[in-house]
Amino acid sequence: MRPAVCATAAGTPGPPTAAALPRSCVGCRRRRPPCALCVATAVPARRSEGPGGGPNSRAGRSPWPAAGILEAMSEFPEAARASLPRAVTPGSQASHGTYQAQPVSFVRRGTRLQGRRERAWQEYEKTYAIDVPRHVADTSVHPDFVFAAEDTFGRRAPLIVEIGSGLGDAVVFAAEQNPDKDFLAVEVYLPGLAQTLLKVASRGLTNVRVVQANAPEVLSTMLPAGSVSEVWVFFPDPWHKTKHNKRRMVKETFAPLVSRVLQPGGLWRLATDWSDYARQMREVLSTSEDFANVHDGERIGADSPLTQARTTAGDCDRSDEPDTEGGWAPRFAGRILTGFENKAQLAGRTVFDLTFRRL
Repeated sequence: MRPAVCATAAGTPGPPTAAALPRSCVGCRRRRPPCALCVATAVPARRSEGPGGGPNSRAGRSPWPAAGILEAMSEFPEAARASLPRAVTPGSQASHGTYQAQPVSFVRRGTRLQGRRERAWQEYEKTYAIDVPRHVADTSVHPDFVFAAEDTFGRRAPLIVEIGSGLGDAVVFAAEQNPDKDFLAVEVYLPGLAQTLLKVASRGLTNVRVVQANAPEVLSTMLPAGSVSEVWVFFPDPWHKTKHNKRRMVKETFAPLVSRVLQPGGLWRLATDWSDYARQMREVLSTSEDFANVHDGERIGADSPLTQARTTAGDCDRSDEPDTEGGWAPRFAGRILTGFENKAQLAGRTVFDLTFRRL
């Protein structure tokens, strides 16, 4: 009968820990299954590494069978527990965070700051970034925290919130053009926020603040009800694959959150360059009892951007079916032409604008 622990693991001084073996030992690389401790301390293998590797294995999976993992957890619970992922990480808020039943609408591909962005964040964070107490992850907002706009800006003025501010082009331009209004940029991408601070500081603006946070948490608890005059959602991630549509930000569960923070008569401005997402936005807000389309019935038939998108087949199948519903707004004059929107136009995609008023 083979021992539960291989010779390499048995020779490790002190109690078995994940640090004792940087990867599974060489002996266990050749064993099927490996010893319990090597399972507990194994680092997920690449495609070509470890037993079960090769072209048919899935990248990022553990190289050992699930049964071996259960065995390791029973024989060496401390070592096995140490090798498991943290309960909550920035990318796991969908399953472990405040909104357990809803997937988040973002995937952060990098948070590292370098060069000018790093210096800008270090220098201006305390001035322009909202210090948010966290809940379960570094983009969460503690439900007891409430943003006091008057105390933050030192005055009472209309507050405009941009969800997904990116590199800050739109919010900085708008703040510069409207010094009588205050702006809050909500973004999860730290380098984008640092770039925003760089632009705000270089222009000497005092009516902009940024917050690194998950938008639904900002809208549900952080912002007081009826405290916002406008909410902007410009070019959110379209998640254009059908299996990813559930991650889209603008959906039935998101509309009540925006409705909560908007004051009566407040505006929700949206823009996207994906026709399927544009139709979803229009449907979600048109069926909501809290909103009315400012441009209801306008731009139908040949004047509709949806008809134009179907004719040119920029991002959908070519079709001669006209759009008979309309309701599209003209391009918002207060939105600067960003590099992202310019790329969409160069790619042949139609830009859709929508404006809804809070009832």
